[in-house]
Amino acid sequence: MTEHSLSILRACRAAGLLRAAYYKVPLQPMERDAEVTDALNGVVERNGRWGFWKCFDRLRLDGRPWNHKRVWRVYCELGLNIRRRMNRRIPNREPVPLAAGSYVNQGWALDFMNDVLYDGRRFRTFNVIDEADREALTIQVGQSLPASMLIRTMDRLVDWYGPPLSIRMDNRDRTVCGLRLLC
Repeated sequence: MTEHSLSILRACRAAGLLRAAYYKVPLQPMERDAEVTDALNGVVERNGRWGFWKCFDRLRLDGRPWNHKRVWRVYCELGLNIRRRMNRRIPNREPVPLAAGSYVNQGWALDFMNDVLYDGRRFRTFNVIDEADREALTIQVGQSLPASMLIRTMDRLVDWYGPPLSIRMDNRDRTVCGLRLLC
């Protein structure tokens, strides 16, 4: 205005502003967002593990009119954005060749399988195989295989063949962990 020697009224009209905007002192961002900061800190004090959207929903339920972009900006400025929990990565292991036993009853392999009948009913099988000669020692079939049935089956196999030196199974199914043979 001093450069072009215009009055404040004419300069505001040329810029398309109201005169009140010229005289108004702008607030600092921290002053402008003080209310949001206080509200967020209050929610986080009560519920420390809540993420952003739960905090935002709580603020909206309390009747706060702020939009999510403003609340997210303040949330990040306060350092409240918690890192997401991720699945643990399985460490890389060197593959070990599966060596079959050299004599019978040295090791057994246990596995579960499932399939569906033509009418849609599911069934499961529990397979025990001798690793040395690849003989199927038993195959239990049923719609459900309770642990008591598996224990009876393993006890019967130990009575017939004697206990093996090792048992190999994949760790996806945890059904067999109650066997007395493994303890």
